[in-house]
Amino acid sequence: MRRAVLIVVAIILAAGIYEVGRRSSAHSKLGVPSAVVHSAAPDFSLQDLDGQSLALANYRGKVVLLDFWATWCAPCRDEIPHFVALQNEYREQGLQVIGISMDDGPKPVREFYQQFKMNYPVALGTEKLAEAYGGVLGLPVTFLIGRDGQVAAKYVGEVQMPVLEQEIKSLLQAK
Repeated sequence: MRRAVLIVVAIILAAGIYEVGRRSSAHSKLGVPSAVVHSAAPDFSLQDLDGQSLALANYRGKVVLLDFWATWCAPCRDEIPHFVALQNEYREQGLQVIGISMDDGPKPVREFYQQFKMNYPVALGTEKLAEAYGGVLGLPVTFLIGRDGQVAAKYVGEVQMPVLEQEIKSLLQAK
């Protein structure tokens, strides 16, 4: 009995490894860009919650904090008030926070946006956009993009705010 369980576990593990490898090679064959630190940030154009165009290209020359999040994500809920404060503090120096909600629809996002008094544009993300940024397998995932459009940093999970703020200051000083 114990041997049968081990064989089943081994088969499931092997199938999982095969699937991950297959998806990785399929992405590289399709030429899907991956947001790797020190590479160009994949451009996108979405509609924000007000139906206005939200294109990354419009923020070239600014430092962009790009946050993939969801209303149901506890660490995301903890980070967003800090992102609102960062936008307030560093907007005039060239910081632009952009939120990409991975929720299934706009209703909870609009309610959340109002409740948290978010002061930056938010759009609903797509699977294609998440893949372009290297795959967003968990939330939150935050990218810092320099004025030159290059990904300067990627944070998976809840970011340490002092570390993030120091990186933002450094990028803002680089003209």
